[in-house]
Amino acid sequence: MRRLAAARAGESGLQILTLPQLGARLAGGFASPLTLEDLEPAIQSALDQGGFDDLESVRQLPGMARALARTLRKLWEADLDISDGTHAQSYRARELNLVAERLRLILPKAMLNPRELRNSALERIAHSSRLLGPVRIEGLSYVAPVWRRLIQRLSEVVPVEWCVPPGAETGWFSGTVNVAEPTEQRGAPAVISCADPHHEVVESLRWARELVASGAAKPHEIAIAAASPAAWDDHFLALSPQAALRIHFSHGIPALSTRDGQRCAALADVLMHGMSQRRVRRLFSLCRDRLGLFGDSPDRWPKALPRGATLPRLEDWKRALEAARLRDPSLGSPEDILSLLEILAKGAMASTEAAAALLRGRSLRIWSSATRCAPVDAIELSLRNVRLASESDAADSIAWCSARDLAAAPRRFVRLLGLTNRGWPRRATTDPVLPGHIVPASELDPDPAPRADRRHFEIILDAAVGGAVLSRSRRGAQGSRIGRSPLLRDLPEIALSRARTPAHAFCEADRLMARPGEASEVPLIRSAGRCWHNWHVDELTEHDGRFAPGHPAIRRAIERVQSATSLQRLLRDPLGFAWRYALDFDAPRERAQPLTIAPDELGKLVHELLRRAVDSLEPDPGYARASEADIEAALKHAATHVHESWPLERPVPPKLLWTNTVDYASAMALTGLLHRDIREASTRSWTEVPFGQSDDFRADRELPWDPTRPVPMPGTPIRLRGTIDRLDLRSNPAAARVTDYKSGGPPTNASRLVIGGGAELQRCLYALACRQLLEDEPVVVARLLYLSGEPLAVKLNDLDGALEQIAAFVNEAIAMLNGGIAVPGRLSFDRSNDLRLALPASPGYERRKRSAFGKAAANLSPFWSHP
Repeated sequence: MRRLAAARAGESGLQILTLPQLGARLAGGFASPLTLEDLEPAIQSALDQGGFDDLESVRQLPGMARALARTLRKLWEADLDISDGTHAQSYRARELNLVAERLRLILPKAMLNPRELRNSALERIAHSSRLLGPVRIEGLSYVAPVWRRLIQRLSEVVPVEWCVPPGAETGWFSGTVNVAEPTEQRGAPAVISCADPHHEVVESLRWARELVASGAAKPHEIAIAAASPAAWDDHFLALSPQAALRIHFSHGIPALSTRDGQRCAALADVLMHGMSQRRVRRLFSLCRDRLGLFGDSPDRWPKALPRGATLPRLEDWKRALEAARLRDPSLGSPEDILSLLEILAKGAMASTEAAAALLRGRSLRIWSSATRCAPVDAIELSLRNVRLASESDAADSIAWCSARDLAAAPRRFVRLLGLTNRGWPRRATTDPVLPGHIVPASELDPDPAPRADRRHFEIILDAAVGGAVLSRSRRGAQGSRIGRSPLLRDLPEIALSRARTPAHAFCEADRLMARPGEASEVPLIRSAGRCWHNWHVDELTEHDGRFAPGHPAIRRAIERVQSATSLQRLLRDPLGFAWRYALDFDAPRERAQPLTIAPDELGKLVHELLRRAVDSLEPDPGYARASEADIEAALKHAATHVHESWPLERPVPPKLLWTNTVDYASAMALTGLLHRDIREASTRSWTEVPFGQSDDFRADRELPWDPTRPVPMPGTPIRLRGTIDRLDLRSNPAAARVTDYKSGGPPTNASRLVIGGGAELQRCLYALACRQLLEDEPVVVARLLYLSGEPLAVKLNDLDGALEQIAAFVNEAIAMLNGGIAVPGRLSFDRSNDLRLALPASPGYERRKRSAFGKAAANLSPFWSHP
């Protein structure tokens, strides 16, 4: 701000320097102040040399370099020498001196710490009249002891004027002190309390926008500050774009809030946690535009890989990429991708190589900054501490800053946040490297945080002649109660409710919340309000499954070829059928590497093993004629193939758990294969036999029928498709047996089971397909075979009766949907329902609507009770 004022005043030739820059100018000889960016990596290098006693066990811990840097800066700022005297007797002090000595050898000779810079400047103090001229100190309410001697000596050679705010510590200075008195009389500050830190930010933006919109203040006259602003940073970053206000973060913005920072985070995620497909996709999607990944077709390679595959190892990636190239030769060679994957597979040890290959510009500088101050193993923690310069300029923006920064450049309108008993003033802390029993805290830190916070508070308020608001949270971010700051004394406080109607909104959403009448005219809000109301009435409404009769989306969903799964959904959960097949709702799938596979995935795994084993036995020697040894060998071969191929197609557990899962599924599959019940050598067996498929379906093996022939369900408008788990076909006399494998255990009433309230349709539908597709009208037998535990085969005694029951069930469900009603089924509110998330979360919803749902589904309820 001082540079802006100098530019506006045309002060040509004015030099604006910090105290370290002042010392460097006097010292000459290309001397430069030691910066934190140079200090931390130098300390890390000094620690890497080893040779410590007290620090040896902790020297490689994350954050050690940063902790030592803070301690050394405190020593230098306090002008404290621990190389001799009583302090030097401590092991910790001696090792700290050893680090300081190594720093002098590691750092460039011209890069000086504050004490060295001060001493060099004192040696050349006689040249200050020609190098500096008159000196004016502005904006400093406190000068560290290391610079006091230099300023005192400087005042003896050139005129030195210190313009200080009231309350500054100037007792040590013998030169000219001008106390800046406010030109206007300030009023008493307003004290408010908010619900939590997020609410504080909302109220701050409302206040700032009102000042700007009303013309009472310009953005550069407004400041929002806290003693330690980190707790509010994320809220300001998220809300300030909505407010359309330029806000300058004087302490910088978190690097992870930028796209460049997210590139670094994605790389760290892969290096530290493994190269799963989700992590690698995220990394490549963030970096490919800059690196030209995937050649001329940036979208084709990612689309060619199965989204569900975990791909945790480099070998899995190689096989998946090769398989994708074989499916589509036009993709070209994946060599550029593989070269990067080989680097990533090395993990943290290849961090430098990976960063050089994938990061550019600012993202590479962020990565370098994070790795300078801590080992690569702690890169995730280090990235959180990296900050970037704010993209806005303080000269034309509202300032969001620390109290220390604001005290150095006060503004007319201020709002101070976090005035709680713990937040302002902050509590004094013990230095972790030099605790009080080694060096007294009063010597190491002559300006502790509590004293500085109180001084900054008074300076800020004295300069806030336009108005000041003091804000605190009643509860912390975790919900705990928080008390008032002692700085608020007995000032009256106004408690603001989070749900209050503000006088001035900070964004469009805030404005609509403050004006319910206007919000109700917004179609989306009006619809949401009507939905909320309808959920709380007893009758069935358009938000509970009522719609126009004969709706075209419902008609299309019914006319599609139905699988056993979709038919189960139609009969057992009509509302879920409408969601999934009419509106294309789908439940989210977990793509991260699981520790176990879901029960339905286990069933698919068992079916895949059965299919591959039987296919390898047919037609020679034939499943019916194969010995147990042949069956076990075929199953072993199938298990080997599945063990290698499934990780390329879908999420599977880690390697050891995946091996155990395949072994468990193989044991179940072997139980089913050995349970043949085939007595005629002429019997031919198939597994996973498709029927009712689309015209473009192409079979890769011999099948007992044309899989594209339609399979209508008699007496209904439904057409069927699916895959029969196992089909045993006898030629003379003609007979067929269909088997529906169940990977779980049998229910208690397995022998009485017919359709299970719509849950057990597969064997009936399989038998119907055989009747329609097989020639010579064979006798068809349908059964369930439970594989878990002791195998149990359950035969369907009355196939015709079961099909008639299903047809009646289907017609009732279709009639209800065509009539414009879709109700949840009995298990729709159960946790096992994957579409449960789409239903209202309140348990009271089901209770309120139970009677209305029951009336609407009166014709379906009897079928749900059928065994």
